[in-house]
Amino acid sequence: MIGGGGGRSRRRGRASVTLPSGPAASRTESSVSCWYCEYKIYVFNDMIFNLGWKHARYTRAWFSLGVYFSLVALVGISLLLLWDPIGALYFRRGSISAWLPNILAPSFSGSIMDTSIIIASTILSIAFHEFGHAIAAASEGVQMEYVAIFMAVLFPGALVALNYDLLENLPLFSMLRIYCAGIWHNVIFCAACVLMALLLPLVLCPLYVSGDGLIVMGVPQSSSLSRSLSVHDVILSVDGLNIRRTDDWMKMLAQGTVEKTSSHEFLGGSQSYGATNSGKGYCVPNSWMDASKNLWQINDKLSCPDELIVFGKFSCNGSAYFPGTDKVSDKKQTEDLYCLIAKDVVKLKKCGNGWRGTEDDDSNCTCLEEEYCLVPVLTPGFSWIEISYARPYSLECLQKEGNFSSSHATNDNFGPSPCGGTFVYVGDLSSTASSVKLSPYRPRWAFFLLIADVPYILENCLSCLLHVSAALAAVNCLPVYFLDGDAILETALRYVAWFNRRQQRVIIKVCRFLWTVLSIIMFLSYWLGNASSLIQGASSPPFGFWSPDEVLSKIYALKI
Repeated sequence: MIGGGGGRSRRRGRASVTLPSGPAASRTESSVSCWYCEYKIYVFNDMIFNLGWKHARYTRAWFSLGVYFSLVALVGISLLLLWDPIGALYFRRGSISAWLPNILAPSFSGSIMDTSIIIASTILSIAFHEFGHAIAAASEGVQMEYVAIFMAVLFPGALVALNYDLLENLPLFSMLRIYCAGIWHNVIFCAACVLMALLLPLVLCPLYVSGDGLIVMGVPQSSSLSRSLSVHDVILSVDGLNIRRTDDWMKMLAQGTVEKTSSHEFLGGSQSYGATNSGKGYCVPNSWMDASKNLWQINDKLSCPDELIVFGKFSCNGSAYFPGTDKVSDKKQTEDLYCLIAKDVVKLKKCGNGWRGTEDDDSNCTCLEEEYCLVPVLTPGFSWIEISYARPYSLECLQKEGNFSSSHATNDNFGPSPCGGTFVYVGDLSSTASSVKLSPYRPRWAFFLLIADVPYILENCLSCLLHVSAALAAVNCLPVYFLDGDAILETALRYVAWFNRRQQRVIIKVCRFLWTVLSIIMFLSYWLGNASSLIQGASSPPFGFWSPDEVLSKIYALKI
């Protein structure tokens, strides 16, 4: 953001160079009002001006690139924001510009560490933005009066105050270089964050390994996964498919959720089972099916005994039939439903086309002659996920390995092992998956566990810097009151010869008002939507038709 004072001049040409001097260059001052407070800093005036003017030849070429980028970004982002209500009104589609507010809200928790990272990232992004304005102005010979840190109502910010008389005397393109410098610097900052993230595996390679699982950096006690996963456990695979990145974890769990359908439901006590098309089945021997306990009829409703799960028959064409609950024929309709011990069933051979890598492979749906493919019957919105993990840093595993320098340990057997195992998660993954903090980098040796959090912190810092800097650049591209986009649009319109000065002022006022209103509406709808989601999440059971205690007990019972 650029601030300034003084009258406007109509003259054009190169401004004379005026070096800052006097006692104001080495002091600070502050001003406070009921809605605005400001802290002015003068100590950087000489240093920034000398730096920009000394290398003016190169900085002007550098910021000229920023002008072209910023003009394209201003038009593109403004049109996206304008298209959003038009598309919703005429085409009934989702929000096209939803990414714009989303970059303001990276996936961070409210912990002290994450809050500190967000504050530090915001300060660095704003400082780099304003530094761009100051250097661009110095390269044009415009004196910087001061740097100000302000708080307007509840919104913090910063600005570089320039000599407005000198600024208005510059050629139009020189003015654009100054106005676009902040956006350009934020974009470069984003590119630097992406490059550093790409080089992170190479930098961390001597002390950390990556690409063979995700190490658990934190799992809250309120999470249903806390009974099966601990800090420094390594998640190796989901449904038999190895995972290497944190976004793989979220993607796999999202795909494993059973969507709500209009299929018939099978009611079981307080539980409600819906037909699932996930296709994750097991080849169950006919003897098990014959010996399985039939569904018990209690108070005219059907349910399985404790620690048993309802399974239904599945055919290779991808269909599974789970009958309704007509009271006249309940007993007949449950002939194809079985109550089985899940922790025994999951040890059997897999079948069905719902497992990772078998979606289009019919051969994986075939069982032996004396077996039948059965799939678990789940509540709509629930998931059946097999998660394999290792505990290479546990004391028992290290003692088993015989040394404390073991960097890898896995367990391919289904029995309990100090070095890991496999468990089945049954429940709602919408909030549980994101509650676990994961990192793809884990220490090569156990005695480096003291610095196991370093890669996780570095990743979070780079991610937050990228989000905040991108948000700052995107918001300043909009022609909104007091932002860089307003000054860029006003200056760019002077290039359009067929508009006189009066018409230009009308266009600027209309654009400024329109996009300010659209921006306010967009951000209010986004934040209010998030607030309502949090309220609904707090007031409704997080695990569908099962209570949290019931879900926890089922996860514990299914541990292999």
